[in-house]
Amino acid sequence: MTESIDEFRGKYFFLSNFYPAPVEYQGYRFENNEAAFQAAKCPERMLDFCGLTPNRAKQLGRRVPLRSDWELVKYDVMYEVCMAKFTQNPDLLSKLLATGDAELIEGNTWGDRVWGVDLYRGYGENHLGKILMGVRSELSGIVDKFCEAPGYSPS
Repeated sequence: MTESIDEFRGKYFFLSNFYPAPVEYQGYRFENNEAAFQAAKCPERMLDFCGLTPNRAKQLGRRVPLRSDWELVKYDVMYEVCMAKFTQNPDLLSKLLATGDAELIEGNTWGDRVWGVDLYRGYGENHLGKILMGVRSELSGIVDKFCEAPGYSPS
């Protein structure tokens, strides 16, 4: 049976968008993935999100006017932001790859049933977990091919 990681806390906090890892996205540097994701809701205000903590970014993200295509692009934006996080932070990529084939589930207690699974109600769409598993699969394939390249030595 495949292992599950059902909360992005403690040992697995690095999977959370609230984890403090710098990320460059759309030419701006953010302190965490949450700030980058929230900034993408209103591109003309991206600079306002650059130095924000995840909580502040989420608060501001609720108050900015959403770009007209947000509902069409939000999952792609999350994928791009997560890909940026793990390609720009090799230590986090190593940790992500170390999760192997475990199912990643953003279990939460704040009622998010789109990006995660509400632990009180026991259901949710888990889009963040699915995106992270996609990023892991894609980057694992790239790392595997790189390591198999002629002349590669891990030393």
